[in-house]
Amino acid sequence: MTDGVGDNRAIWARLAGLTPARIGLGRAGSGLPTRAVLRFGLDHAQARDAVHAPLEAAALAGRIADLGFPTLTVASQAPDRATYLRRPDLGRRLAAEDRVALQGEADGADLAVVVADGLSARAVHENAAPVLAAIGTHAGKAGWTLAPVVIARQARVALGDDIGQALGVRAVAVLIGERPGLSSPDSLGIYLTVGPRPGRSDAERNCISNVRSAGLAPDLAAFKLAWLLARALSLGLTGVTLKDESDRALAARGPARPLPDADGTSD
Repeated sequence: MTDGVGDNRAIWARLAGLTPARIGLGRAGSGLPTRAVLRFGLDHAQARDAVHAPLEAAALAGRIADLGFPTLTVASQAPDRATYLRRPDLGRRLAAEDRVALQGEADGADLAVVVADGLSARAVHENAAPVLAAIGTHAGKAGWTLAPVVIARQARVALGDDIGQALGVRAVAVLIGERPGLSSPDSLGIYLTVGPRPGRSDAERNCISNVRSAGLAPDLAAFKLAWLLARALSLGLTGVTLKDESDRALAARGPARPLPDADGTSD
């Protein structure tokens, strides 16, 4: 025979091993055990650090250059991190001198990839390079032309619209650090917009989120982006009217087969 308490502990332990969510923490009297309190404090500190940590633009540019991509570095109109956090509107517009510098750099290119710090530079440092490598593979197979990769400091998602318009590209994909959660300070988001220009709304974008080692793998994220981009360039639209059905192509492949191209075929 077993007591109910022991059985419950075993059940919660098994469930806790399946998720980073805060479940089955136990209790100490009317409060939480010390271990759970300390873990919460650590996760909260890591989330705060992710928001305030600076983007290491030069080191990131070097890693991207090693992948064979030329890079350009720009900044938003937010002059520093404190202003960026208080004034989201400034993070959505390019610094005037950078807009001038981007003019004519990629007229008519199919896609510009913007790597932006957003609310977690850590997410960019850890995940942007492998995602870019996979995007380059898909672009080569599809014959898409790519603009130089733009590294953006103090950036919000909508900064990609300003950048895309200045470059003159057909579509822009913004790889940006997402707002950190207490179990995910390293999560990267990808936002795709066709016909980028200032004033585009979030309803006119497609989002791929939770790109990280404990979430959506970089190669799968790049496949989803390539699938969406192929449809977006064909239809001339992104957002709520463009449904992501890339999972059908993924489901069609066997577990041992290579990742398919954006049209659902494999190598």
